[in-house]
Amino acid sequence: MDDPEHSGRLRDSKYFREGGRLIKLKNNCDGVDDPEHSGRLRDSKYFREGGRLIKLKNNCDGVDEISAFADINYMNRIQKTLGQDKKLLSLYFTAGYPAIDDTVSILTQLQESGVDMVEIGLPFSDPLADGPTIQASSTTALHNGMTTAKLFSQLEGIRETIHIPLIIMGYFNPMLQYGVEKFCAKCQEIGIDGIIMPDLPLAEYEADYKTIFERYGLTNVFLITPQTSNERIQQIDTASDGFIYMVSSASTTGNISGFGNTQSDYFKRIAGMNLKNPQVIGFGIKDAQTFTAATENQQGAIIGSAFIKHITENGANSVNDFVKKIR
Repeated sequence: MDDPEHSGRLRDSKYFREGGRLIKLKNNCDGVDDPEHSGRLRDSKYFREGGRLIKLKNNCDGVDEISAFADINYMNRIQKTLGQDKKLLSLYFTAGYPAIDDTVSILTQLQESGVDMVEIGLPFSDPLADGPTIQASSTTALHNGMTTAKLFSQLEGIRETIHIPLIIMGYFNPMLQYGVEKFCAKCQEIGIDGIIMPDLPLAEYEADYKTIFERYGLTNVFLITPQTSNERIQQIDTASDGFIYMVSSASTTGNISGFGNTQSDYFKRIAGMNLKNPQVIGFGIKDAQTFTAATENQQGAIIGSAFIKHITENGANSVNDFVKKIR
């Protein structure tokens, strides 16, 4: 009998389902549990069952024990949140800003304030989609010493206290320098749910990186703009399994004063396409009025620059004061 410590094992205890693939385990009693198929993660002592990382322990007594390494369904955490009958509020902040060690404190305050999702900005020296406010916060964070490795170190054990979806938003260069598979594996280990990389095109993602993201249970979030063609939007919708990030206008973050008829028509047009993935609007959301306008036809809205300005002016311990003004 192969006894699981966790309920991830299928009815036939010698099999695991990894995605849509059935994997048979063989106990060799040589310290290694060998799968007959290639579902094993890079670290041979782990299996991913859905979005959950499961650790195998070989007792060399004919029993394969399974322990929950991370009792989290990473992809479903985003999907479950999107399935709620409410308008969702997501906040963006730059890791390591205002001070290098503010990251966890800000995350904790955001959860306590009732925010539904959080985008953790990985600072980069050349942020093509960001306006001056987020650029300045990224520059400060980099000067503070924030790096990819430092962020991962800060987030170790974060799932012991933070239960809302966490998404890393950044640019592909730092991810590539760190190593794409190594980056994704670390995200899964920590409990990151998704990634937003504005400069990672759909074609390159599908050709070179999709299998890696899926291997580690990460949702990749794509951006669309008012200029994105319907054909392209449909392609992105097909490739997505979380939400579509709707950029409200052809601008960088923080450079929109409000929504006019052009934005409203765009929001209605996308809502009328009946896409399979819900949409969340970003760029230009700064207060209760713009949040309400953005979520009239879409499921949620993302606030970045306005929040960064708030903590710049009021300090990193003033998170709740900002959130309660939005809804």
